[in-house]
Amino acid sequence: MDTVLTIVRLRWALTWAALRKSVWQTIGYVISLLMGVAVVVGTGLLAWFLGDPAGVNNAAGFAQGLEVIVVLLGAFITLMTAFAQLMLIGESSTMSPRKLELYGIPDRTLQAGLLAAGLSGIPAICAIIALMLWSLAYRWMGIGVLVAAIIAAPLTVITVVSFSKMVINAATTLVRSNRGKNLFYIIVTLAFVAICYVPSITLNSSMEGIEFSVEAFAAPAAVFAWTPFGAAFQLPFDVLHGAWGPLIGRLAVLALSWVLCFMASTWCLRHERLVSGSQSEAVSVKGIGAFSWMPDGVSGAVSARLFTYLKRDPRQGLMFAFPVVFLILMAFQSHGVTQVVWTALPMSAMFFSLTESNGLAYDGRGLTMQVISGVSGVADRLGRVRIYVGMILTYLVVLTIACFVVTGDWRTPDGILMGVTFAAGATCLAFCGLGLAEVVSCVLMYPVPSMEKPFATPQGRAVAQGFFPLVYLLGMFVLAVPSGLVAVVLAVAGQWDMYWVLIPVFLLNGVGFLALGSWLGGKLMDARMLSIVATLDSFASLQK
Repeated sequence: MDTVLTIVRLRWALTWAALRKSVWQTIGYVISLLMGVAVVVGTGLLAWFLGDPAGVNNAAGFAQGLEVIVVLLGAFITLMTAFAQLMLIGESSTMSPRKLELYGIPDRTLQAGLLAAGLSGIPAICAIIALMLWSLAYRWMGIGVLVAAIIAAPLTVITVVSFSKMVINAATTLVRSNRGKNLFYIIVTLAFVAICYVPSITLNSSMEGIEFSVEAFAAPAAVFAWTPFGAAFQLPFDVLHGAWGPLIGRLAVLALSWVLCFMASTWCLRHERLVSGSQSEAVSVKGIGAFSWMPDGVSGAVSARLFTYLKRDPRQGLMFAFPVVFLILMAFQSHGVTQVVWTALPMSAMFFSLTESNGLAYDGRGLTMQVISGVSGVADRLGRVRIYVGMILTYLVVLTIACFVVTGDWRTPDGILMGVTFAAGATCLAFCGLGLAEVVSCVLMYPVPSMEKPFATPQGRAVAQGFFPLVYLLGMFVLAVPSGLVAVVLAVAGQWDMYWVLIPVFLLNGVGFLALGSWLGGKLMDARMLSIVATLDSFASLQK
């Protein structure tokens, strides 16, 4: 027990040390804390409103609807938390088992300490408080239901944290090859986005004449209530119905799931120690690769190095799965409205350069040799832009053709004009984002996991990854404002039939800011070269 408490204290000691060291991390933690407080307050207010006895007219019907919604929504949030932590947060590299394995801590004790450290974090504490306040929504059902909801709150958080850690440990331990990591990232991304769109697709089904009712979701809710994802949310309603047998059964399901998650995580920890460094892929040398066909010169060498990195980097590969996912999902939700399908193009354009906005951090210490060689910032930016422009244009051409095939707009001149306009708008957004990324990547850098451990979270990444990309996304739309103003003028003047004018405006807007961003990013990189190398060196120390 002392060892477990020591690991928890170590977790908070590292947190306070990070806050004292970095102003940006302090700002990020404050923002995270404010978001947690907002969730707690919002949950409390919503629960107080729903639990007002005066507002409950049909008690039986209201209780049934609340039961179905709470169980399904709770199970959905539990699954999404595990997926989100796997994709965006990962395993903390500061509290990873690898950092503590030299101290001779037994596997079970170490895993218990890491689990306790996760339960003592700000997200877990805020979640417990919010779920306890949610019990106010049941106060009209009686004191027994209220107490059951309060008890279920920590049980829910324990389930979420245990399941999330098991998924991350399994992904980190079992997926070892770069090819496997790339494939796994794509599968996780597809599953995550698809599950996120399930509520939207379900609600949109009413447009096809399918009647929406609570009774239709009662059966799925009953199934999820017997799974670890929804069992804790069902406990208050078991007390309400006096179903003491199912109540005990669901408590057993929760306890069994904790034990299985703990055993699986412990096995992954032991397996990682036994096979670490024993598996390696056979690498066949096939010439000099991209260096043989890239343009001769400094920028060509930078392009070849970046292209080689992107082919082998599972951390950045998932961004190239989004366009296909968006096209499929928009096609499912179009209901015959072809414009909905075409929105997949601008949505895809938003994500093309998202990782490039932190591109130098993904390069890591590989940039040091380039700096020693005296490569100028402008040459570096030009080399990187060459690769991304090629990929963006290729993707947009393929997506445009796919949209024409799906919608059938290629049959009419108006349809062709609309499709080309959407493609030009997507090109504008993508180029504006790429130009901004070449500037932002020199200033707003944050730690990234190593290529060998893409599911880990270096210290300072979780908060920064949620904040810094917002600068890129918002800035991208700001740079596209000139095109938006032209569209507004056409609409206000009643000349929307001339919307084809937007095509050259989109292209000039995108190319102009791409050129400006590449030049400005190069000059900024020259001015901050030594500072960038020092920052990347500190990031590399967090990946060990």
